[in-house]
Amino acid sequence: MALKIEMLRGFAVVARSGNLSDGARSLGRTPSAVSMMLKQLETHLGEPLFETDRKNRLTALGTFVLEQAERELQQFDNTVKAIEGFAKATHGRVSIAVVPSVAGTVIPDVFSRFIEEFEHVDIELRDMDSTSILHELSRGRIDIGIATLGEHAVGLHSQFLMSDRFGVVASPDHKIAQTRGPVVWSELADERVIANSLSAGITVPESRKLHENAMLTAHNLTSIIAMVRANIGITILPEMASLALQPNDLIFRPLADDTIRRKIHLLRKADSAQSPAARLLERRISETAAHLTERFPA
Repeated sequence: MALKIEMLRGFAVVARSGNLSDGARSLGRTPSAVSMMLKQLETHLGEPLFETDRKNRLTALGTFVLEQAERELQQFDNTVKAIEGFAKATHGRVSIAVVPSVAGTVIPDVFSRFIEEFEHVDIELRDMDSTSILHELSRGRIDIGIATLGEHAVGLHSQFLMSDRFGVVASPDHKIAQTRGPVVWSELADERVIANSLSAGITVPESRKLHENAMLTAHNLTSIIAMVRANIGITILPEMASLALQPNDLIFRPLADDTIRRKIHLLRKADSAQSPAARLLERRISETAAHLTERFPA
């Protein structure tokens, strides 16, 4: 007969209770059933575990078995809890990389609404540009990515998340900031444009010409904003990127062509199995993005 975990649990409960009746009550079983289980355990070991039938005093073997049983039961219960927690998405680890504008808008909203669901989940959050996110996903270094799709999105599962319009960001002292309303391309013809990887994806001829003539190109959002704040030039960014600005810090004016939009996708490697925690986080991100879409209507 092989020892079973429930045999050890039954013995430990009776040993700690000090009598068969209380032990059986704690186990939710009849005294006769518990007594039979203990006899099977003693028969298997070849020695008695209790000095008397009253089960109130342990033999030397009983003391040793109790010590080992409680250690094994603790380990077993912790393992079961970890497995169940992982399956229910309450435990685990998820790594996610997002573009900076989403890291500063969508992600904080996700965790402010659902943080209690991820209390025991180890979440690693990184912000990086879309190209780097696609690179990390393709090599399996992150579980979830939020980025714009590019030419190198082969082997990735994508789900459209949201979109936002592009606009011109300028210092309050710049002449572009002196008026309100949408900006037409002709207004930017003679402006010093700070090119960036986000606006470089705009394919209309007017935008391409502006980028070809740009004196400066920056890829880090902090650097871009710092140069615009210093009134070195203007730049073109998606609206969500402008939300990180302080009121009256810089001015955002949308482009007149509202068809020029950045499309953001929720991404993961197509052939990788997702943990329950990662699936839950994806679902909460999608729900939050749908809620925020009201601010960035398509």
